[in-house]
Amino acid sequence: MSEQEQPNNPKPSKKFARLVNWLWRFFALGLIGFLVYLFLVDINFLFLFGASPSLEKLENPKTELASELYTEDGKLIGKYFRENRSPVKYEKISPMLIKALVATEDVRFYNHSGIDPEAMLGVIVALASGENRGGSTLTQQLAKNLYKIRTEKSKGVLGYIPGVSTLINKTKEWITAVKLEQNYSKQEILTMYLNTVDFGSNSFGIKVAAKTFFGTSPDSLKTEEAAVLVGLLKAPTSYSPRFNPENSLRRRNVVLAQMAKYRVITPKMADSLSALPLVLKYKVENHYDGPATYFRGAVSEYVKKWCAENGYDLYRDGLKIYTTIDSRLQTLAEQAVEKRMRDLQKKFKRHWGDKNPWVDDKDKEIPGFLEASMKRTEYYKALKKRFNNNQAQIDAELNRPRQMKVFTWDNDSLEKTMVMSPMDSLAYYKKILRAGMVTMDPHSGQIKAWVGGINFKYFKYDHVKQAKRQPGSTFKPFVYVTAIDKGYAPCDRMQDKRITINYMENGEAKSWSPHNADYHFSGANITLRHAMGKSINSVTAQLTEKVGWETVAEYAHKLGIKSKLLAVPSIGLGSSDVSLFELVGAYGTFMNNGFRTEPMFVTRIEDRNGNVIHTFMPKQKKVISSETAWLMTYMLKGGMEEQGGTSQALWEYDLGWRKGNEVGGKTGTTSNHSDGWYVGVTKDLITGVWVGGDDRSIHFRTSSMGEGSKTALPVFGIFMENVYKNPDLGYKFGRFPKPTVKIRKKYMCQSFIPKPKVDSLQLKDAQDMVPEGGEPVNEESPPVLVP
Repeated sequence: MSEQEQPNNPKPSKKFARLVNWLWRFFALGLIGFLVYLFLVDINFLFLFGASPSLEKLENPKTELASELYTEDGKLIGKYFRENRSPVKYEKISPMLIKALVATEDVRFYNHSGIDPEAMLGVIVALASGENRGGSTLTQQLAKNLYKIRTEKSKGVLGYIPGVSTLINKTKEWITAVKLEQNYSKQEILTMYLNTVDFGSNSFGIKVAAKTFFGTSPDSLKTEEAAVLVGLLKAPTSYSPRFNPENSLRRRNVVLAQMAKYRVITPKMADSLSALPLVLKYKVENHYDGPATYFRGAVSEYVKKWCAENGYDLYRDGLKIYTTIDSRLQTLAEQAVEKRMRDLQKKFKRHWGDKNPWVDDKDKEIPGFLEASMKRTEYYKALKKRFNNNQAQIDAELNRPRQMKVFTWDNDSLEKTMVMSPMDSLAYYKKILRAGMVTMDPHSGQIKAWVGGINFKYFKYDHVKQAKRQPGSTFKPFVYVTAIDKGYAPCDRMQDKRITINYMENGEAKSWSPHNADYHFSGANITLRHAMGKSINSVTAQLTEKVGWETVAEYAHKLGIKSKLLAVPSIGLGSSDVSLFELVGAYGTFMNNGFRTEPMFVTRIEDRNGNVIHTFMPKQKKVISSETAWLMTYMLKGGMEEQGGTSQALWEYDLGWRKGNEVGGKTGTTSNHSDGWYVGVTKDLITGVWVGGDDRSIHFRTSSMGEGSKTALPVFGIFMENVYKNPDLGYKFGRFPKPTVKIRKKYMCQSFIPKPKVDSLQLKDAQDMVPEGGEPVNEESPPVLVP
């Protein structure tokens, strides 16, 4: 065929060129479209895609970090968290852990820029063959963990369309991963990843995980331990060495095989390690671990309020809270409470024997006491809801025996397993005495030790600040400080006699006739110091009437008592409920030259980077004269120095008596011995102690066992004895400070020990007794009672 006869068709090469041209155009448009899509996702165009992390968030990522609580001497005593996470630096992470992580999760980590094309291709191939395989890099996983990309808050309009939402979320991960690679080094990315990832068992981040599962730090992990933790990342629950040990063992060996495959370890080493059993030191860290558990509750309440006012979150912002607590004093305080309460509980059990200790004023068991107590519990309310108020079913459940762990003083673990019903359990716990103790530096107002109860795990109610009970005679100093500030002097005298006070309360005429602790009135004219030192109720009542019970309430509030006080004649004998915390704080005014110092327990707060964001300063106010304050410290010493002083049980403790050490204090006991109190003071510390039952109807029946001098005072004695035995604490024997002003009121006086000559035919009651002689006692030279 001639050339002219050839068909007029394009040459094949031109067709191919045109096809290639169109393909390039299609590719270019696709690339441009993809880039535009990435841009639109990144800026959340028209709110279609949901927000992505900003540059500021990328540069300053904020993960949830546990806030940490430190003592004055730098000891970590607790954490506050929703996710228990504490950061660790790259240098403090085992290199073998890093290698195990990369070999298992992202072998090309050091070669990609956030996205691994080879891994993505592998995912596509796997999906085509029906397999489910992940292709996310460590950087992508970090992006997801760090910025919570797949949450409701990050959804846009298109995020609610199935399939589309998955694509958008993955796109955000890609974009964020690339940005992370641009902003951080590989080491920084690895460190952030290990600090943010969830290992299960309430352990977030490698530092907490290493401690939770193996009781060690990240830099001390063995190779097989590192492999277990890396294996956990695939599925923390499924591969938990605690709850699914067989799965964990298999997964650990997979990680070891990966390490051998990529020459991190030798095959021989991998085989050897794979043959080892799982060895754990498993312990989940919780809010109750460590010392000063009750104190931490008080701090959280205080700091949460501060955080709310200053824009912080206690449970996620990684704050470092420095407190006034001395860890050494705290340990001694906890030991003192435990030692005394172990012994006291044995006495209480022997005292009541087979009888129940919940009794009325006539020493009769209160009928229905346990049933009424149970109905006030959350457990009972839950049963009512569960059984739809069916009382028969509720009662059956309450009386059904089951195995349970309970608190006990019988062993060092403070726990034992028993078979009992909930009603049996309630009866068991009601028979256990409770206690509270707090120690404060009276000059700075800093709390040095805080024991809110006998065991926080089983008894979470704080008896330092949360609980309020009648303080008994520990309230008497507020009567005497009122009197002294109003013109009375320690040497002024009043007669110990029976009195009746008539008064009006809410428009109703009433009368009150107090009795002394021993139901005896000596009839002697005694000094105010002797009356307070021996805790004579009749004199306190007369003095209250003279200065005015409203005035006593006013002074108590002025010194630091914040609870509501009922202004009635019995106020001076402690008829209104107060907390141990405010009582000790108020006593501090006597030791601090008349300045009331608000008790404080936090000194400063730092942010997660160690920057101080707030410093707390003591709040002080002059509320009584320096003379009155010094005279009250002198009055408080009367409990040791006056004949029959209620603090003299302290002589049996080694508190430096022969070296001139001075101790003051005041005991307190409420009606029927329901509450035992002691507030002891030295030149450096004020310590308050309360001991009693969970209910006021639970108590000792005799003064010889139930008075504050028998229940609470020994805790103070044990504590201070051990404080002085530890010279490193810095608390030395010594006398109280000398007055800073001239003392104009008479305090160097004589008391008379009455030797009454009474005609029994003429006198019917001790109220008529009048002393006719006696032996002078120099108050500055206390009776020698040292054993």
